[in-house]
Amino acid sequence: MNDIVIIGESWGEHEERQGRPFVGPSGYELTRMLNEAGINRGDCYLTNVINARPPGNRIESFCDSRGGGIVGYPALVKGMYLRAEFAGEIDRLAGELIEQNPNLIIALGNTALWAMRGQTGISKLRGTTLLSTHTVEGFKVLPTYHPAAVLRQWELRPTTVVDLIKARRESGYPEIRRPPREIWIEPTLTDMRLFHDRYISGAREVAVDIETAGEHITSISFSPNPRVSLVVPFLGPRRKERTYFPDLASEEKAWDFIRRILGDRAIRKVFQNGLFDIAFLWRAYGIPTYNAVDDTMLLHHSLQPESLKSLAYLGSIYTDEGAWKDLKKHSSTIKRDA
Repeated sequence: MNDIVIIGESWGEHEERQGRPFVGPSGYELTRMLNEAGINRGDCYLTNVINARPPGNRIESFCDSRGGGIVGYPALVKGMYLRAEFAGEIDRLAGELIEQNPNLIIALGNTALWAMRGQTGISKLRGTTLLSTHTVEGFKVLPTYHPAAVLRQWELRPTTVVDLIKARRESGYPEIRRPPREIWIEPTLTDMRLFHDRYISGAREVAVDIETAGEHITSISFSPNPRVSLVVPFLGPRRKERTYFPDLASEEKAWDFIRRILGDRAIRKVFQNGLFDIAFLWRAYGIPTYNAVDDTMLLHHSLQPESLKSLAYLGSIYTDEGAWKDLKKHSSTIKRDA
């Protein structure tokens, strides 16, 4: 019984020779990264999705068209499905997971993520906790990069170590714990006044973020603390006119509300990519922002200048939220945090 199970893809040359997972260069690098994260490799159960070596070390070699794939599993690589002859490997993996009953499964790379979630896209889902939906349902899974990928792209290493540090913390309990949030969406003007009186008035600091489309702000959000936030939309897809507020007078009052907060010199403002937001507010709407003191993107960049700095990446590193991709799958309002 181990609190952590680590799943890789398949055997490489050294794994095939020794009949064990994660030996050779990728295994050595995994051990080093685990040590840096405070995880003892000997305390983990290590396995692979497939205990066999694909020709040329290419997992595509084990794939076929949809008709030849394992029933119930999506494509492993674009348009290609793991062949049905490997269904026994999936059953073997399921048996190992049930026997180990871990608090956490670390899925290393796309194939392990696919086996546990029926998804690929490791770069978008890494660093966040998810519930397994394939092979065995209900286990907590944290995906990150495979050490073989780290050896090919060394710039992935710091992110992988940070993910493993999170894995060490998450291995202490089997359930997914999300921070409590109260988000006010689709507010009326009365809601906005109530939010201001209850949370903004007297606040020392407020986080601000805008979403844009072309030359227009589609929404703006305010958060005076980590537990509560207000989203003020201006684009209303439910209305024929595509505006959120029912008339111009109401929209003008909403903009007055925003000017009041951004113009309050007693409240410190925190942004993500604030250089964009503050300039956009001024140039497009003539709204000045006073007492902008911090920018999460720039603060992170000062700590890790070589890493990504998008809001999704920062969320995966510094919070216990779910993956941004799953939180909002469809969006017509995009701001590039770059």
